[in-house]
Amino acid sequence: MTTHATTTPGTPGLPGAPEPAPRARLREELRAVFALVHRDLLRLSSHPTHTALMLIQPVLYLFILGGGLAALIPNSALGVGYQTYLFPGMLMMTVQTPAIMVGIRLITDRQTGYLRELLMAPAGRATLLLGSCVGGTAVAAVQGTVILALAGAVGLPYDPLLLAMLLGGMILASFTITALALALAVSLSRAELFHMLLGLVMMPLLFLSGGFFPLDALPGWARALAAVNPLAYGVDVLRRSITVRVPDQATAAGIEWFGRQPPLLLEAAALLTTGALALLWATHRFRRPQ
Repeated sequence: MTTHATTTPGTPGLPGAPEPAPRARLREELRAVFALVHRDLLRLSSHPTHTALMLIQPVLYLFILGGGLAALIPNSALGVGYQTYLFPGMLMMTVQTPAIMVGIRLITDRQTGYLRELLMAPAGRATLLLGSCVGGTAVAAVQGTVILALAGAVGLPYDPLLLAMLLGGMILASFTITALALALAVSLSRAELFHMLLGLVMMPLLFLSGGFFPLDALPGWARALAAVNPLAYGVDVLRRSITVRVPDQATAAGIEWFGRQPPLLLEAAALLTTGALALLWATHRFRRPQ
């Protein structure tokens, strides 16, 4: 005896069923993004000790290293006190760690099988990757806001527009670093290899960012590397945001193109473009079967 399965017309996913309406599909995709962001924020709130430990390093750099060198480096050499000069670099250091952790989690999720279960959700792979990127950006921005609250301790005013510009710069830098971390993670199968590559490149990138000392003090070949360093653009956007709102805190020039400093908005656009291209490339790789 042969039985015939009956299906309800319009049931999504069954043969012959109509595709969901564009608005319904968009709602499903946005719901998936929200769920991934919510997961990352829940993880952040449930591990306060881990978060505090990640924030200790930039605080120590800011007040111990910055305080010690401030007595040795005259303000005239940088245009501002050394702690004020160091502040944008510490904001960048704060947001880079949680942003990079997104790439590590992607590899770990693949190894544990969680990613395979996640791919069964009614959302596209591009949406899932976007949700991970937005979640990592949000977590990095939240942690960066904690260090941003120390602006007054390094001589910066609590000007609402200045704080908003710095927050926007941190979000932009967090997005780009997160997208680059995902672009690397989708190409690797082992978290150990990811850690090894980060150990090789992250410290040089940080030192070539202008966060600790002016880029014009570097030799020509190092300045050329800094011109393609996304961390340098992030630090420069933050530092020049301070200069816009507090002109007497102007510092030495950062990134230069052909001997001239590009406009602030152009630097921000270059940073955003880098992040967007990295995310698009990661999405292309992520669409391949796991």
